[in-house]
Amino acid sequence: MTDTATEIAAVRALLAAGERPADLAGRRKRLDGLTARYDMPADVVVKPVDADGVKAEWTLTPDADPKRAILFLHGGGYAAGSIRSHRHMLAQAGREAGTRTLALDYRLAPENPFPAALEDALTGYRFLLAQGFLPENIVLAGESAGGGLAISTLVSLRDAGTPLPACAWCASPWVDLEMSAATMESKAAVDPLIQRPYLQELATAYLHGADPRNPLVSPIHADLKGLPPLLIQVGSDETLLEDAIRLAGVAASADVRTSLQVWPQMIHAWHLFYPQLADGRRSLAEMGAFVRAVLG
Repeated sequence: MTDTATEIAAVRALLAAGERPADLAGRRKRLDGLTARYDMPADVVVKPVDADGVKAEWTLTPDADPKRAILFLHGGGYAAGSIRSHRHMLAQAGREAGTRTLALDYRLAPENPFPAALEDALTGYRFLLAQGFLPENIVLAGESAGGGLAISTLVSLRDAGTPLPACAWCASPWVDLEMSAATMESKAAVDPLIQRPYLQELATAYLHGADPRNPLVSPIHADLKGLPPLLIQVGSDETLLEDAIRLAGVAASADVRTSLQVWPQMIHAWHLFYPQLADGRRSLAEMGAFVRAVLG
């Protein structure tokens, strides 16, 4: 086996150890626990903050430019995930990009269905503006559901006439809550994390009766004209592969500068496992290079 194959096999084995809990509390605990094995580097400073009513957290590395920030929206299908589950990965993303990072603990479904997460994302962005961050020094980022939420946030900001961030990074974005992509079936046998029945359950909880074709829940249906440059990263072994490809096509058709990276053999949210996965480290480095190039 190649080094990549050996490393991703180890991550697959980690994910296969134990079934996904049936209850929501168990699922949330499991996602946080998946990354608890990774130690935070000693030079990372973590600071909780109230972002105008939204629980949030700063992470800073020694070389972070205090005037630049990544605003991050975690994955977890709008029903799980947290600041804790993605903290180590986001700290590394900030290191690669040379920025501070602000992670939002946005409200989760089913307790807080759409549009609660979107409202919190908008609040978080406006909090950064109120703190003196210039739009051209802000990166909006999200993984999985957070990737879709990032695009919905950009559309909402544009429509409100709010100055947009410099660019956006979407990792394994979920942008179609109808799950109409062909890779929902064609990649089902190789994706260890995300399957149609589970996504349908999550979508039902988040939508709470809303139309799954609403552009603010499924931004694959949104008009993306005027959005800033996008970096979209996805693994070839994801049921969400086509979500990312279609998003890139919709953005490109709307004259948005778009970079799509498909990482061979990678699974959903592989960035989370970067301490033991070289392609996780490489993909974060690619994101950092993209951000540095855009910010100048």
